[in-house]
Amino acid sequence: MNFYEKVYEYLLSVPKGKVVTYGMIARAIGHPRASRQVGNALHHNPRPGIIPCHRVVNREGRLAPAFAFGGWEKQAELLRAEGVEVTDGYVDLEKYIWSE
Repeated sequence: MNFYEKVYEYLLSVPKGKVVTYGMIARAIGHPRASRQVGNALHHNPRPGIIPCHRVVNREGRLAPAFAFGGWEKQAELLRAEGVEVTDGYVDLEKYIWSE
């Protein structure tokens, strides 16, 4: 399984209403220094709507300013539809972070 496939597989395990960070994904798939590469994988998501890349935020809880599938406003809309509160482009990580 290649790097991108590992990212997508991990994301499929993140439940609705929860978020993870780029760094969390990188560590979980065995590449702890590859946060930017995780972002690149998300930007090339081959199955938007199936692979939930909208559930990924940065380490501060900030939404992606260049969310590949409609900008941060679309990411916020998708998260809100799952019950995640988004305020000024940020998610409260203490409340919504997912841990296995």
